[in-house]
Amino acid sequence: MPKTAAGPTARPMRADARRNYDRIVAAAESLVAEHGAEASLEQIARHAGVGSATLHRHFPSRQLLLEAVFKGRVEALCAQAHELLPASDPGAALVTWLRAVGAHAVANRGLGASLMHGTRDGDSTLGSTCHAMITSAGDELLDRARHMNAVRPDVTIAQLLKLVSAIALATEGDPDGPGEADRLLNLAIEGVRAR
Repeated sequence: MPKTAAGPTARPMRADARRNYDRIVAAAESLVAEHGAEASLEQIARHAGVGSATLHRHFPSRQLLLEAVFKGRVEALCAQAHELLPASDPGAALVTWLRAVGAHAVANRGLGASLMHGTRDGDSTLGSTCHAMITSAGDELLDRARHMNAVRPDVTIAQLLKLVSAIALATEGDPDGPGEADRLLNLAIEGVRAR
């Protein structure tokens, strides 16, 4: 689906504008992973190879840029969950996806919280929409794993996502945050498997 310019009369972007948009989002993803949600907009523009005016033309506010980064990451997580659904080992598929959720949470470095706090009057449909998307995708994997007796019957997707989120938060400041998060998730998973 082609990207469109924002506004009441949204129209498809020209090829050069679409390239700039994609480069800005990719630069923002990289710098948010490295520096957190407060990454400098000027640094993002420089990293993308565009001027500050180009960045602001595509994203008039930091909030809109962070939303584009976050939404893209959530869509990728959900797509991965759907790709894993037909796996022959549903327990392993669920664990693979939970690892991806953990890596996503570690890479976000405060992005989700920043989006929730940065919205006017606390009204963020993006945060709740993304949460619902992740929960739904994970629930499908968990249901299949439960059906095949690969996980305990009393485990819920909300519990698993809280666990992964807590691990990501606990390892956010570690020099090897993604690696430590993965090791802690390995320890926790043994308590989730069916006995």
